[in-house]
Amino acid sequence: MTVSGTGRPGLPAPTGVRAVALTRFPCTLPVALWALTRALLLLCVFKVLTFPGPDVTSDVSVIYRGWYEVLRTGTFPLDDVTWQYPPAAALAVLSPGLLPFLDYAHAFFLLAFLADALVTGLLLYAGRRPGKRLAGAWVWIAGLALLGPTSYARYDVLVSAVAVAGLLAGARRPRVLGALAALGALLKVWPAVLLAGTARGRTTRTSWSAFLLTAGALVLLFSASMPGALAFLTFQRDRGTEVESLGALVFHVARHFGWEGEVLLNYGSVEFLGPYVPLVSSLAMALTVLAFGWLLLWRLRARTFGASTACDAAFVAVLLFTTTSRVISPQYMLWLVCLAAACLVFRGSRMDRPAHLVLAATLVTCLEFPVWFSHVVASDALGVPLLFVRNGLLVAATVLACRTLWRHTVTGSAGPDPLPVQRHVPARKQPTRSRQPSWARR
Repeated sequence: MTVSGTGRPGLPAPTGVRAVALTRFPCTLPVALWALTRALLLLCVFKVLTFPGPDVTSDVSVIYRGWYEVLRTGTFPLDDVTWQYPPAAALAVLSPGLLPFLDYAHAFFLLAFLADALVTGLLLYAGRRPGKRLAGAWVWIAGLALLGPTSYARYDVLVSAVAVAGLLAGARRPRVLGALAALGALLKVWPAVLLAGTARGRTTRTSWSAFLLTAGALVLLFSASMPGALAFLTFQRDRGTEVESLGALVFHVARHFGWEGEVLLNYGSVEFLGPYVPLVSSLAMALTVLAFGWLLLWRLRARTFGASTACDAAFVAVLLFTTTSRVISPQYMLWLVCLAAACLVFRGSRMDRPAHLVLAATLVTCLEFPVWFSHVVASDALGVPLLFVRNGLLVAATVLACRTLWRHTVTGSAGPDPLPVQRHVPARKQPTRSRQPSWARR
């Protein structure tokens, strides 16, 4: 007797409680680990436990709370250059007002926890359907735990919930994908690329039309009701090179050879300021343009759009954006983790290895911020290698993911499916034998 679905012939089927757990409650272990890791995250953000490094919750208790007080008056923070977000971000900042019986920061952390639970539930539900797997849920559960309390101290977990819901619904409901991608884009821009890999034809027309209509309606609504809805565009323009970005490695090394720049808090993040910084920032933006040029070329050349292509393409697009960005803040890893999780829900996705590299980069990100961020700012013998490792993992994941997407959808040379479809091959027709006795055929 064998265990159904194990692929291990000869193993006896489990009996009793173990059999019930495997057949009726296959999600017991991931749910238990999710509950354990999230309890630890909540204890950290509620400051019952002290996490090493600077306090990551200050953005919520100080910055977000300050924006909340301004937004509730009916206007965007026009005098605050740290407001660099699309207009729907106001909904995320105002959302703790739904729980007036809690302190603002505590309400925010609770809502982040609920968004995390929603994503986990979606991934577990989708993973149990035919042609799917639970690997996506495991990536999400591990990714947020590896990033540490930063996961709940930024509103990116709310955006991740919108993105995952859109991608998982997109296979059957492209209009829902388009609408949720528009909402996500007006929360934090990057979900706009969720439509990069939609199948040609009706799916693309429907999803992209829904995106444009929803985005246009939301922009008009915010512009008409709250002054300064698009002010974030000019605030983003003047940003420099943040100390954790790929381009910042140039200045981390140059500081040891007499570079005369400095590290300052600028536009809400710790950035390099000084000679050649504008040049490196411009080169980073040019590299981003080239990366999205490659993405456009892929879109034009792609021939095969499978069940996982929309998730795979979105994952690749955000990897390209993140790796080449002037800013690689720790919360950017949440974007990659949620998209990697969405990819690995599908058995046909080839993004396993890039997803594992992203998880490794997430762990190193937690080490460089907040644990040893002071070493990163000082560009010392611990901080610089940490950044080289983290950014090197992101570059490797990006190159590997791009190569995999291209081979799987353009050249068709990605190798066999992890679970190849068994096709019926008709038996070779045998020549008809004569019914005459042997003596008559001589």
